[in-house]
Amino acid sequence: MSVNNRSHFLNLSKFRKSNALLAGLLIALISFAILSVGIGAVSIEPSVVLKIFANKLGFLDFAEDELVQSSAIIYSIRLPRVILAILVGATLAISGAALQGLFRNPLADPTLIGVSSGSALAAAFVIILGAQLFSFLPYYLYSALLPISAFVGGLIATLLVYTISTSSGKTNIATMLLAGIAVNAVAAAGIGFLVFSADDVQIRDLTFWTLGSLGGSVWNTVAKSAPLLLITIIGLPFFSKQMNVMLLGEHEARYLGVNTQFVKKAIILLATLGIGASVAVSGIIGFVGLVVPHLLRLMIGPDHRFLMPGSILLGALLLLASDLFARMVVIPAELPIGIVTSAIGAPFFLWLLIRNRSISAHL
Repeated sequence: MSVNNRSHFLNLSKFRKSNALLAGLLIALISFAILSVGIGAVSIEPSVVLKIFANKLGFLDFAEDELVQSSAIIYSIRLPRVILAILVGATLAISGAALQGLFRNPLADPTLIGVSSGSALAAAFVIILGAQLFSFLPYYLYSALLPISAFVGGLIATLLVYTISTSSGKTNIATMLLAGIAVNAVAAAGIGFLVFSADDVQIRDLTFWTLGSLGGSVWNTVAKSAPLLLITIIGLPFFSKQMNVMLLGEHEARYLGVNTQFVKKAIILLATLGIGASVAVSGIIGFVGLVVPHLLRLMIGPDHRFLMPGSILLGALLLLASDLFARMVVIPAELPIGIVTSAIGAPFFLWLLIRNRSISAHL
């Protein structure tokens, strides 16, 4: 077999493997979503869930009391939460993959580098002081103030970390992580300071932001956040080819015709928009943006054409599974989902650091 034929065969094999993985993740996500909708204090069989969906789509008609009651539970309580878990998980994962591609480092994560903390600090500011400082705003503007402030806070944190850690087109990982630690510390101090001027209700809200939860998911929340989350989910994959070229370095990518400045600005804006919207509706949910892209790189490699859609599917699946675990493990109470993702992600992060250290020692 010639070198060209062998290369073509390997590329075709990798293409088929990547597509098979994406198809498997899509099937797993749909199946798990159906199961998640049916699991709760009132258990609903998957066959009944499918009947209810078929009725909603006009393929089936029924009037049985049991199905009517189950339908109310699904559409009023569980389906908004499942949809939000899918959207937030997909957004965090693809934002993590995009930031890792931008920094050209697999350790970049929205939580580790302070993006989520910046969003949370801005959101906490609005929660505690918004009613006093922005009471003059009309309702439709005031209701949008929380996601807007979360976006601005995340954007400032992202630009700060990127500026500090990047020099001559190269990002220093140690500087990036240290800058992220500093941003997280400043954000934690700011949130702690706001607690002193908060009442009991506001303190409970702040606990929600710092630990993360999807417990407040209703259709109104989905309607407000879905457009912002979908912009990130749909927009970032369009930069997959440019990000593949930028893995060679910014100077090399510029010589190959990539408008690196535009790509960097677009990725930062889209990722920060999605992270800000996610923090606004679910609080800080850590490590999804770190674990998911790295797992996919181990399975299918660094090609962003497959990494980006794979991150969307696996991120949605991971957060959906984490939310289901958070709902079921301490019934009738509910475990904050940020605790679950941190329990999964922190050991993975330590393993990743040890693995990278071992690789570096052999170079």
